[in-house]
Amino acid sequence: MKQLLQRQIGEKANEINYQLIESSNGKEVFEIEAKQGTLTLKGSSPVALCYAFHTYLREACHAMKTWSGKHLALPERWPDYVLKNQVTPYEYRYFLNVCTFGYTTPYWDWARWEKEIDWMALRGVNMPLATVASEAIAERVWLRMGLTKKEIREFFTAPAHLPWHRMGNLNKWDGPLSDEWQEDQIKMQHLIINRMRQLGMEPIAPAFAGFVPMAFAQQHPDIKFKHLKWGGFDEKYNAYVLPPDSPFFEEIGKLFIEEWEKEFGKNKFYLSDSFNEMELPIEKNDVEGKYKLLAQYGESIYRSIAAGNPDAVWVTQGWTFGYQHSFWDKKSLQALLSKVPDDKMIIVDLGNDYPKWVWKTEQTWKVHDGFYGKKWIFSYVPNFGGKTALTGDMQMYAFSSAEALHSSSCGNLIGFGSAPEGLENNEVIYELLADMGWRSQAIDLDKWLESYCKARYGAYPDAMKQAWSLLRNTAYSSLYSYPRFTWQTVTPDKRRVSKIDTSDDFMHAVELFLSCADNLKKSELYVNDAIELSAFYVAAKADKLYNKALKEDASGHAATAQKYLQQTIDLLLKTDRLLVSHPVYRLEEWVKLARNKGTTTAEKNAFEANSKRLITTWGGFQEDYAARFWSGLIKDYYIPRLKLYFSKGRNGIDRWEEKWINTPWHNTTKPYENPVNSAIGLVQQVKDI
Repeated sequence: MKQLLQRQIGEKANEINYQLIESSNGKEVFEIEAKQGTLTLKGSSPVALCYAFHTYLREACHAMKTWSGKHLALPERWPDYVLKNQVTPYEYRYFLNVCTFGYTTPYWDWARWEKEIDWMALRGVNMPLATVASEAIAERVWLRMGLTKKEIREFFTAPAHLPWHRMGNLNKWDGPLSDEWQEDQIKMQHLIINRMRQLGMEPIAPAFAGFVPMAFAQQHPDIKFKHLKWGGFDEKYNAYVLPPDSPFFEEIGKLFIEEWEKEFGKNKFYLSDSFNEMELPIEKNDVEGKYKLLAQYGESIYRSIAAGNPDAVWVTQGWTFGYQHSFWDKKSLQALLSKVPDDKMIIVDLGNDYPKWVWKTEQTWKVHDGFYGKKWIFSYVPNFGGKTALTGDMQMYAFSSAEALHSSSCGNLIGFGSAPEGLENNEVIYELLADMGWRSQAIDLDKWLESYCKARYGAYPDAMKQAWSLLRNTAYSSLYSYPRFTWQTVTPDKRRVSKIDTSDDFMHAVELFLSCADNLKKSELYVNDAIELSAFYVAAKADKLYNKALKEDASGHAATAQKYLQQTIDLLLKTDRLLVSHPVYRLEEWVKLARNKGTTTAEKNAFEANSKRLITTWGGFQEDYAARFWSGLIKDYYIPRLKLYFSKGRNGIDRWEEKWINTPWHNTTKPYENPVNSAIGLVQQVKDI
């Protein structure tokens, strides 16, 4: 923990007194006391001490360090501050999503992972998901089951698509994996798991969910495998899943746990998801058969984990119970849970924000009576696909988990978490959620935002206060699955309708934010936020022009359409140039990480192509799902694609996309000399569009 704080503030961390104290009724607790220049942090665990420091940094020093930078103008002398007996109401604070390991982390090196584990500890996370090296362990299991390495490797997708392989959605796509990749992932997982354990975290490891290689299914023609469907992919990419009554289920599941623990040591929590966004192939009218099958699956998954480690707890994502709420009625979920001991299962109720905004249902824990006695974690999914638009329901995030805590029907609620698919975006949301993991009451957003802005920017002038009031009531009072501009999808997506807040109030918020530049531009985080907001403002104006271009094109007015298209492109090029100065909104970093993971030129090229495919065409019917708002992607992917659409080569877009994905990319955008001044000037230029 001391080393972690040294990475944040250098040798000044040695000036702090640290004390371990007893937990409070089994719940973690911390205290802060700074008096006459002496800072003492007390906590019941390393994570509690880290969160205490994070709190002190923000509240007393008005300082912050996060994904996109830092504002760390620390005083010579620790400011006086006292906070007594801050107790979390939760046993666990969960973080990450199965899909984060595709949309964010697939090609991370240890330096980047170390920063993320630091980030988690400072925000009080003690139950992170840890699925790196799943395939290296699985390969050992399948070798023991008699498959050849070639047969096994054909089963795996490329790195960026591995989350969907792990959930049984997708096989083979963009693969295979190499020996070097498997070895690297084992080494990486050792570093990750060791650091998590050193900080007292309880990582969630991967377990067997019933999905088998096609070669295994072919070796056992007597077994009635279920062939599932997902995502619009050809059936050759879809999963084969063992029937729950097969003796292989427990045998293979046991081997998964044994091989994992042989490599990484004994673990307590294991994740297994057998039905993510997929319905079991059952007879529609056979209701009793459905319940019987679900009960068998629940029992088989649990027994397969317990066979490898009798003390283990099965963790499963509750996402699919809300996403497919028509399939998962009360009796169906009760059937799945019926043969699993209450103390041996945790349901992560993943997306408590989505019932209101997307599904139009009650929150899943309410529908299912607090999950019928099973332990569960209240969670949100603030981001899908790593989309970078400003979005999130701050008011909901500030109170909804507290409402659950005090509900008479909350059942065995033991944790709070957030499960973003994409990190490095909407930082205000993750700071708010981190604090909710230590609160039993709703947060007063007015007070909280003042503290947040002082820590992030160094001050909270009236114009900033007005800007954040408008941001709260516009972009941060909305949450949709597909916040994308039309120019990011070429034509409006009829299946996955885009919703994004570019209202007059939002645009005025950006203008007010930029008006604080003279006073706040010494803050790195103010500069980065000013770049992001301005780029978004200009891109929204470009979207307005682009929709006019589409309208004129549809009416046969080619010359007028071209005029609007060129105006669109001019604004998008300026947007791209603004973002090249942003620390995280750049294709360059994504590609660099992917290429660095390769050990040969061919593998470097393959990893780069895979990383670019995930954020563009994806596969199946997921095209433009991730919709990153990144420099490099705008200039070299979105803009050429728009030009092609408005040319005689319109029918060749698919071929062009594939060529772009498979051609090594290099950044050619030069940054503005003074990006903040340029941002302010651009906003003024486009204000009346």
